[in-house]
Amino acid sequence: MRLAAAALAAAVAVLSPPGAMAETVITTHAVAEFGEPKYGPDFSHFAYADPDAPKGGSVTFATEGSFDSLNFLPVRDELARSVGMIYDTLMVQAQDDLSVYYPLVAESVEYPADRSWAIFNLRPEARFHDGAPLTARDVAWSFDMIKAHGQPFLKSQYDDVTDAEVLGDHRIRFRFATTDVMQPLTSVAQFAILPRHYWEDPDAGRDIGRSFLEPPLGSGPYRLVRVDSGRQLVYERVADYWAADLPVRRGHWNFDRIVVDYYRDRTILFEAFKAGEYDWHRSFSSREWGAGFDFPAFEDGRVVRTEFPVVNFRGIQGFMFNSRLPMFSDIRVRRALNHLYPFEWVNKNVMYGLYTRNQSYFPHPDYTAANGPPTGLELRLLEPFRDRLPASLYDAPFRLPVNETQNISRENLRAATRLLEEAGWVIRDQRLVDARTGEPFEFEIILSSPLLEPHTQPWIRNLERVGIEAGIRVVDSAQYQARYQDRDFEVLVLTYTFYPPPGTEMRNRFGSAAADTVGSANLMGISDPVVDALIEEVIAAQDAETKQAATRAVDRVLLHGHYLVPHWTNTVAWVAYWDRFGFPDVIPEYNFGYTASIGFQPTWWIDPEKDALLAEAR
Repeated sequence: MRLAAAALAAAVAVLSPPGAMAETVITTHAVAEFGEPKYGPDFSHFAYADPDAPKGGSVTFATEGSFDSLNFLPVRDELARSVGMIYDTLMVQAQDDLSVYYPLVAESVEYPADRSWAIFNLRPEARFHDGAPLTARDVAWSFDMIKAHGQPFLKSQYDDVTDAEVLGDHRIRFRFATTDVMQPLTSVAQFAILPRHYWEDPDAGRDIGRSFLEPPLGSGPYRLVRVDSGRQLVYERVADYWAADLPVRRGHWNFDRIVVDYYRDRTILFEAFKAGEYDWHRSFSSREWGAGFDFPAFEDGRVVRTEFPVVNFRGIQGFMFNSRLPMFSDIRVRRALNHLYPFEWVNKNVMYGLYTRNQSYFPHPDYTAANGPPTGLELRLLEPFRDRLPASLYDAPFRLPVNETQNISRENLRAATRLLEEAGWVIRDQRLVDARTGEPFEFEIILSSPLLEPHTQPWIRNLERVGIEAGIRVVDSAQYQARYQDRDFEVLVLTYTFYPPPGTEMRNRFGSAAADTVGSANLMGISDPVVDALIEEVIAAQDAETKQAATRAVDRVLLHGHYLVPHWTNTVAWVAYWDRFGFPDVIPEYNFGYTASIGFQPTWWIDPEKDALLAEAR
């Protein structure tokens, strides 16, 4: 049962000029965008963490790809994302309390009733790994560096944060461009705090705006001790970590040593897991999960395979069109190509029937438009745009074409052909060409892994049936990142991560201003004033109902724009691991494996008895 708001926050009067009314300020240990925090000010640990979890042992994780930098700011770098383990943040988001933040570096937060600013009171004991104190000046400097050097998507999360003002060694104020909105406050609560003295050391010659591979100084539960560029990172737990006994850290980060290996090929990565080269594997391949566990260690029980229920925040994945290009700028063309993808056949014959179709940019019951036609508040938000949106958007839920056979149905073939003809494409010499210029309709599909080729080939064969020539190009992770950042693609596969409730990041993903910004997350080139207006409704929402309705409205308009051919989604996390781990009885509801780049829960530990048995069996 949630505690009453009165138990969570105290209202105090702030001194005001003579004759002015005193401003009421809320002081609290935790901040929630909507509703009330689950944990009160005296909580001892999160329910999904075991405060008595044993510490020790070495564990190896692995991820696909590579890295050429340990700096998360510049846009051009291929970041080693696990480096986040070395940094602390002002507050920590709970995994069982959606969009609620609890105190880490900041022990309390103050903000006025209109949410126009927030003051974070820092813990005096917070420090970096070299023993230097972590102060408000480090927080302000980190914020300024993000605004100055951060990649566009990172900066977009602080669009409504106007400035940071140091009020003392342990006190910092952020001012916001908005009022009555909590989202800017929760945004600043979670950025990584960098050590100003380390970066501004005149003898070191470091540049925060450029890539680097020197193990950086942090303040978090781990320090980075070894770097093998592009191949491996080694972390060691900080024995005297300043925050180890705080409620948000108790029962977390239990391994003494974490090795992260990088593999450029997903197939080789899984073979390495089967050989015991690393310990914990999160599978995203139905073929791998359905038919890949036929090796001795799994059959004799040394490897455990399990499914954890998970609220899916992977967002939408699909074949994304670069709508900036003339061939994809016409919505009728994009609709036609959706008619040609045989998802149901691919799911049955390639993916063992383990997936469902992803029909939402925001796949969460409260935020998706897939549940039915617009009603209530969502309909009221969409009404002003009736003359600019298709009538079907108002009358029925969005549904993708269904293709049970590999060669698609006659109905879908006729629909695709008709739409292409209406858009000015005609058949000449068995090729689809532009009726005006004679240019053939052909494009390349960029993949980051060959594992998606079996899912893509059926679409290519159906494209051939209407005269379109499409090919596949598989590139490494560095090329892939460069291609999408430079918009140097025609079609590529990508996944948008979605963690509700959404906020200012939607401008960078779907807003017109970001469509032509190099490095932004608006890969598809979406430029629609209706989407822009609805995004502002999402950001300005002052209650959960409005936030959800506005997000569903954005979802509905994006879906009817047909900017991609959607892929698939899952409601469980597929996890396999060598049987040497212990973990709490309570599995958090949200975002299983939230250390995304290496995919493990920070509340697990090495079980000494299991570890000894496994070592003997090996």
